[in-house]
Amino acid sequence: MTVDTKTALLNSAESAARRNGFDGFSYADLAAEVGIRKASIHYHFPSKADLSVALIARYQEIFRQVCAKIDTEKTAGGARLAALIERYADALNGGQSLCLCVAFSVSRDGLSDEAIAHMAAFRRMMLVWLETVFAKGQADETISDVTDPKREAAATLALLEGAQLSARAGRDVALFNAATAVLQNRIK
Repeated sequence: MTVDTKTALLNSAESAARRNGFDGFSYADLAAEVGIRKASIHYHFPSKADLSVALIARYQEIFRQVCAKIDTEKTAGGARLAALIERYADALNGGQSLCLCVAFSVSRDGLSDEAIAHMAAFRRMMLVWLETVFAKGQADETISDVTDPKREAAATLALLEGAQLSARAGRDVALFNAATAVLQNRIK
């Protein structure tokens, strides 16, 4: 399937940001990968700040759809949590990359205020979704020892993101698996 130039640029930038952080690539890198002139990128994204906002907004929409799909396919709270853990593990690409929000967090100082606001919105969305997952897991008894779904959601998002950072730093997915085992062991 042929992709339009703007989508190709977003795909290339997301891949680069997930591997190297948002500060770890340039428009010249994107131009070379997509096969266009560097000046042509400015037509779609006048500045790297514009690109960062487009990336995180697209990522939030994709993850909104991912969570909706998990909700549709998995009825139990524990199964939903397991699916999210698997999604975060897959994003590691064998320890070579991070999910985009984690990668952006590492590069936060180089992001625009608008991109940072989009990251905060992404995290709020994930916290609300995770809270419903833990509430469901508590009600259907598929996640053990749930006492406060809101606090569980906050701890889980921090654990998933921190586990990704550890695995990426060590280039070893086993570090992610060891850290998330604490969650996996609570799923019935």
